[in-house]
Amino acid sequence: MIKNDLFLRALKGETVNRPPVWMMRQAGRYLPEFMEIKAKYDFFTRCQTPELASEITVQPIRRYGMDAAILFSDILVIPQAMNIEVEMKPNFGPYLPHPVRSQKDVDNVIVPDVKEALSYVYEAIKATKEKLNNEIPLIGFAGSPWTILCYCVQGQGSKNFDKAKEFCFTNPIAAHQLLQKITDTTIAYLKEKVKAGCNAVQIFDSWGGMLSPTDYQEFSWQYINQIIEALKDDAPVIAFGKGCWFALGEMAKSNASALGVDWTCSPKNARYLTGGNITLQGNFDPTRLFSPPNEIKKMVHQMIDEFGKDKYIVNLGHGILPNIPLDNAKAFIDAVKEYNA
Repeated sequence: MIKNDLFLRALKGETVNRPPVWMMRQAGRYLPEFMEIKAKYDFFTRCQTPELASEITVQPIRRYGMDAAILFSDILVIPQAMNIEVEMKPNFGPYLPHPVRSQKDVDNVIVPDVKEALSYVYEAIKATKEKLNNEIPLIGFAGSPWTILCYCVQGQGSKNFDKAKEFCFTNPIAAHQLLQKITDTTIAYLKEKVKAGCNAVQIFDSWGGMLSPTDYQEFSWQYINQIIEALKDDAPVIAFGKGCWFALGEMAKSNASALGVDWTCSPKNARYLTGGNITLQGNFDPTRLFSPPNEIKKMVHQMIDEFGKDKYIVNLGHGILPNIPLDNAKAFIDAVKEYNA
């Protein structure tokens, strides 16, 4: 049994004294102890070495005591396993030297044996579970098929993923084949993560907001929903689409246990759009963590008041930024722990 099960109770919609709190990208780049590891090992070495990944996962928990840990990994381990080369270039980000741009390229993409190709992830989960010692739950994650496609086709990060969209609109058959291959791989991957010890999973649709509402249904949501349906009996699933407020109504009809909300959608609107019945997670603007700690605390309490303490998980509206002061991150976590309805 997990001692602090606040996060899992919120996912079930149970009544709680205060909402649980964790932060997207909490394992990593804003922590000095992470920077020490980063100085010694390159990005994918950190992801692929279970001892390093588990250590990075628990660092923020030791420092701040969040109510859930999220495994240190990356969404791009999936294309790597699918026979697509991915590099992480310093001061540049992800770089895929051979982007997928044709039917032939899609045919060359494999659906791997995830047990073998991604075994290091499951080893990291087991190592992390030992370190957490059943104190708090562990979240596993994956990128949405659309978000993974964006990188595979674009070949790097982008402000608008124009090449990825062009590929979908000019070559929809190949695009849907690629999306289905990513979906099948992701389902198998997340199922193995749960078997290895993850208590919940989150799907990050970081680039869903690049699509119109109609295209979102076709190229993103239907694939996310396949993953939710495949996982729903194994573990709670959180679906987070950045910039996807327009899809919240549709997403709320799914079997997701919770929906992530970014900071561009007010708590009131998020509750209205989702019908008020599903657990919501979010949605503090990560840049607001530059505000003075006492202001952060006030804003967090106001945010909880607006969402309501039940069926709610306190989080940022996207990942924490690298240069956030440590005391400000602490103020965010402490504000939730000090909350009294």
